[in-house]
Amino acid sequence: MTENNLVTKVWNYATILKDAGVVYMDYVAQLTYLLFLKMDDERTTLLGEKSLLPEKYRWNKLKSLSGIDLETQYSETLTALSKMNGIIGAIYTKASNKINEPSKLQRLVSLIDGENWLGLDVDVKGAVYEGLLEKNATETKAGAGQYFTPRPLIKAMVEVMRPTPETTVTDPACGTGGFLLAAYDYMRSQTSDKLKIKELKENKLSGNDITPLVVSLCTMNLYLRGIGGNKAPIRECDSLMNAGDKRYDMVLTNPPFGKKGSLKIMGEDGSVTTEKEEYNREDFIASTSNKQINFVQHIMTILNSHGRAAVVVPDNVLFEGGAGEKVRRRLLNEFNLHTILRLPTGIFYAQGVKANVLFFDKYPPLDNGHRTQDVWFYDLRTNINLSLVTNPLSDVHLANFIKCYNADNIAKRDESERFKKFSYDEIINRDKVSLDITWLKDESLENLENLPDPEILADEIIENLETALNSFKDVMIELQKAE
Repeated sequence: MTENNLVTKVWNYATILKDAGVVYMDYVAQLTYLLFLKMDDERTTLLGEKSLLPEKYRWNKLKSLSGIDLETQYSETLTALSKMNGIIGAIYTKASNKINEPSKLQRLVSLIDGENWLGLDVDVKGAVYEGLLEKNATETKAGAGQYFTPRPLIKAMVEVMRPTPETTVTDPACGTGGFLLAAYDYMRSQTSDKLKIKELKENKLSGNDITPLVVSLCTMNLYLRGIGGNKAPIRECDSLMNAGDKRYDMVLTNPPFGKKGSLKIMGEDGSVTTEKEEYNREDFIASTSNKQINFVQHIMTILNSHGRAAVVVPDNVLFEGGAGEKVRRRLLNEFNLHTILRLPTGIFYAQGVKANVLFFDKYPPLDNGHRTQDVWFYDLRTNINLSLVTNPLSDVHLANFIKCYNADNIAKRDESERFKKFSYDEIINRDKVSLDITWLKDESLENLENLPDPEILADEIIENLETALNSFKDVMIELQKAE
């Protein structure tokens, strides 16, 4: 059976659950829980390995039941496994049964039982699961779409960053694990040394995510490639709460976009007030509710000396005043911000998103001067019209960026129509140290027929108004502190 056929077959299981009101995201989660039970059973019966699960919660016990007994056993199994440590507890993080019709649950168990999953090649299993996550993202605007970064972009970022098998790589907002898997494939292709491969799988890749279900999906995604061993490489936590003790050679990430966070505070009289959610950390030079700016600050801290980062950020990180300006100044002075890739619109599942990739390196602090000398901008946005369905982002769109980046020697780059260099002095003297720089003529401004969809325009207007409002609030906070 081909990879695509298996994706289609497994995805067709979803039709069993639609009438029961199980949404796609929950379906993939239930599939995750059942697949792990089945593969654990195959390891025991076919390979003679010791099961990772208590006997009363194994696949054979589940598949022998029907009706309400099956539903009860499945629910008890999920609850018990969610309390275990290591890889089991991570995959079953806060797991619960969302299939309330025993007949449909039994049908799903039978369909999964009919396939020998260990008989599939490791890469095929991983590709099948990754295909399910991607299909889930494309089938609905909710669910995995909010965590899904276009695979061609991930591949290009990894290709220019060039992690080696010795590199420690982390993603503090890992979603379903796209960056970690792409990094693993790139690192794994460089060696056949068994010890290096074992070390790579068990100790070189890690990540965090704040959503329990996504932690489960990501852990399963990595498990199917043999990553993590019996340890869980992914943690459920808010990465922005603290920097932790570990430092990393490389950070690859696309932190979640969206509105600024808020906290609801209840007073003694029962009244409720809303305050901006901010992270007051000693290693942060600016206090702000803008999570993307906070993620940039977080990444600055968790990099090793000589560590490197590639991070996707929305446009407001390039030009927002207050905290944004402070962070950009630090990035230019204390780090080497050497490349910015301006991404086209229409490549993310959230409409109207304008984003960029920041590439920067960390070095020991200087007594005088600044680390950044020149910032190279690659404009992949102006006069490029992409969409998720009719013209999605592909490897072809990023090929010239990879060539221009010149990872072999970034000191020897050549300017071109879309690739321009701006000096530190040019940037530091711009209003608010703005990195929002364009130079290409936008043809759409001359042709009304090429205007974006009204919904996208509305989203952009709202985003700009929110950015302006939050910038104003940040300024007010600074003024109040100064009084």
